[in-house]
Amino acid sequence: MNIATNTHTDWIRDAAARARAASVTLAGMSGEARNAALRHAAQSLRAASASIVTANEADIAAFDAAGGTPAFRDRLLLTPDRVTAMAEALETIAALPDPLARVLAEWTQPNGLAFRRIATPIGVIGMIYESRPNVGADAAGLCLKSGNAVILRGGSDSFHSAAAIHAALSEGFARAGVPAAALQVPPGSDRAFVAAMLAAAGQIDLIIPRGGKSLVRRVEQDARVPVLAHAEGLNHIYVHAAADPAMARAIVANAKMRRTGVCGATETLLLDAAAPHLLAPIVADLQALGCDFRADARARAILPDLPAAGPADFDTEWLAPILSIAMVDGVDDAIAHILRHGSAHTDAIVTADPVAADRFLRGIDSAVGLWNASTQFCDGGEFGFGAEIGIATGRVHARGPVGLEQLTSFRTLVTGNGQVRP
Repeated sequence: MNIATNTHTDWIRDAAARARAASVTLAGMSGEARNAALRHAAQSLRAASASIVTANEADIAAFDAAGGTPAFRDRLLLTPDRVTAMAEALETIAALPDPLARVLAEWTQPNGLAFRRIATPIGVIGMIYESRPNVGADAAGLCLKSGNAVILRGGSDSFHSAAAIHAALSEGFARAGVPAAALQVPPGSDRAFVAAMLAAAGQIDLIIPRGGKSLVRRVEQDARVPVLAHAEGLNHIYVHAAADPAMARAIVANAKMRRTGVCGATETLLLDAAAPHLLAPIVADLQALGCDFRADARARAILPDLPAAGPADFDTEWLAPILSIAMVDGVDDAIAHILRHGSAHTDAIVTADPVAADRFLRGIDSAVGLWNASTQFCDGGEFGFGAEIGIATGRVHARGPVGLEQLTSFRTLVTGNGQVRP
């Protein structure tokens, strides 16, 4: 564990105090004022696209020199189109309903007291993320719209990119009258800032880690602040005996190979033993796309040339063009495999049988379950959230893509006409 120095602790403490004051201002701003800030920030991102891409090139050069993997390089890479996508995400968030305008429940007690539960910001969010610099823009947009101030600590591998994005966002927010302290980043990439954030109980209200297993584990172990964890995406597709063959082939190819480095990518194919004829065409499709395999003995009995799976392969989030394959005996066996090896992130079934689909979706314990669709739809934008700040796999507060609604809490307002309690 890295121990925060007094310098890092002092910076986080002061930043959190400024963020607390800024969060009060944000919560008091009208929904339209917050939307205007998001639109200004989108304009600033577009205007700064060239400088953001140039900053990213420095990060990519350092990453390549260190011998990083292709999947993580893809996560780190920014192109003009990806910068445009960040700006479009902010505009989509701006167009969504105001999450703070919601009345969640209303009721009246027999004594005449009227209760109203309303949505309210969480307060100060600490976001710790790795590799993907666009996460900073998504988090900033979602936090601002939901009335939360945010302290963003990106990974050292995306330091230059994150700084350029922060500068553009801050310029846009400032034009709309948003306090600068609503969006802050530590002045360096020293890991001691992470330790200081994790120790900031009473100063930061919620920590959201987004990155690899080691980062999330460290945050969960060391944090003295509540954590909304984003676990690994050890995702499965179960191709049922009643699956449409063409649909199954298309879904598996997309779920594995569209982008192998995202957390929604499928890592394991479970094929029903009653449909062995589907294995060869699915494998052929994936091979043509550059995929490699790790197969169990039953799959290798059908296709002997498949590489054998090792003891840990079905517990591995590949984030690469590698797919684990296992044969299963029906829905219950598929569910058992997922409960034994999965990460409760995203799992899917392909079938024309609605009874089998219902049984599967009820049996898994995943944050997101899909029927006849690619696991790569586990994404805040695809859910209609505009963007996401992470994929929550815990069982408290939020599960699945975390958007505006999940970044709010609630208060209860009570109106009386002179009641006193007997």
